[in-house]
Amino acid sequence: MIDDAHGVTAYPIVAGHEAVGIVQALGSAVDGTRLAIGQRVGVGAVAGSCFACEWCLSGRQYLCPTKDRTVLRGEGGGFATQVRASDWRHVCPLPDAIGSAQAAPLLCAGVTVFAPLLRHGVRPTDRVAVVGVGGLGHLAIQFLAKWGCHVTAISSTPEKEADARRFGAHAFYGASEGLDRITESFDFILSTATGDLPRDAYLATLRPHGTLSIVGVPHGAISAGPLSLLPGEKKLVGGIPGSPTENRQMLDFAARHGIAPEVESFPAARMDEALDHVRHGRARYRAVLEL
Repeated sequence: MIDDAHGVTAYPIVAGHEAVGIVQALGSAVDGTRLAIGQRVGVGAVAGSCFACEWCLSGRQYLCPTKDRTVLRGEGGGFATQVRASDWRHVCPLPDAIGSAQAAPLLCAGVTVFAPLLRHGVRPTDRVAVVGVGGLGHLAIQFLAKWGCHVTAISSTPEKEADARRFGAHAFYGASEGLDRITESFDFILSTATGDLPRDAYLATLRPHGTLSIVGVPHGAISAGPLSLLPGEKKLVGGIPGSPTENRQMLDFAARHGIAPEVESFPAARMDEALDHVRHGRARYRAVLEL
């Protein structure tokens, strides 16, 4: 099943680059006090890193230039019958409080929206906005609300207001209304939406020293006018999934506060239907394949 001492092989319960399964085999160098055969674990977008470069040694393994990205090996990612982590330290034991179908989306989508709270010093007293109420956004709203922030959800789909408030948003703003009425309202904005957003307009809704963090993949180039950034010393930053430590912190926080993705589950035999469901934007809010 494995070909290196540090590997862990697990049979996945869900697909994609967010795989949950039961450990079936351990490499000889795996820390047996952390992982055991029969244990329920998850593997996210990054399944290994060198642990020797400057980024790994500073705890930022997600920036490792030689990181092992689960979906880029040509092995099918979590769609494979088995998923192998090239280093056990990137395998996450799962809290009992989080079911497998809910745990899987947390391993990429969850940490993608949770890590910016740590990296950019978001405070419980901050007023924040989440752009997009979708697979990423519905988790971001939950994390930020439980973090203690005042959360405004911004969406181009007015019908999502009820869901946004159910996830914990204190306010809802329709993106189609224009953003002039909320100028200088937020300390932090997390953009989870895809597509080309009016970034200068969003930067104008930040207070001085505010941060616009983009984690949803845009369709075009990311740019901003200098006067949108310089006078208020604002920041425009990107974000990607997190380190092993951030993954564990995210799972612990989610378990403690009852945070979970809203999922629609499909048996593996209906994989094509599930993929079509996602491609057409009908998933509310994550689609999960179960074997």
